[in-house]
Amino acid sequence: QVQLVESGGGLVQAGDSLRVSCAASGLTFSSYSMGWFRQAPGKDREFVAAISWSGSSTFYADSVKGRFTISRDNAKNTVYLQMNSLKPEDTAVYYCAASGTYAATGPHQYVYWGQGTQVTVSS
Repeated sequence: QVQLVESGGGLVQAGDSLRVSCAASGLTFSSYSMGWFRQAPGKDREFVAAISWSGSSTFYADSVKGRFTISRDNAKNTVYLQMNSLKPEDTAVYYCAASGTYAATGPHQYVYWGQGTQVTVSS
């Protein structure tokens, strides 16, 4: 079955950097767009970033543009989210997801989801 497993979350201070990873199995990874979403307590799940099948195109939420970078390694079936200049408002559970749709930014466009990894940014 399809599995997406996130790792790399943790507790950091404002201004620090963190990289979270998502290892995929059970699917043809290079055929899927991959995305990162986050959900803070009491809030809806929100789009963070997405990357096309080949990695040639990336998309970002305005709130993270210029600070976060999404990338993928199709040989390792892994997608990454490099987060720089972290802010307390970035605190959330971060989820990776797989979509068959190009440039997918809505949660409903994603068919497979990981369990999430907690990122906490202290002020």
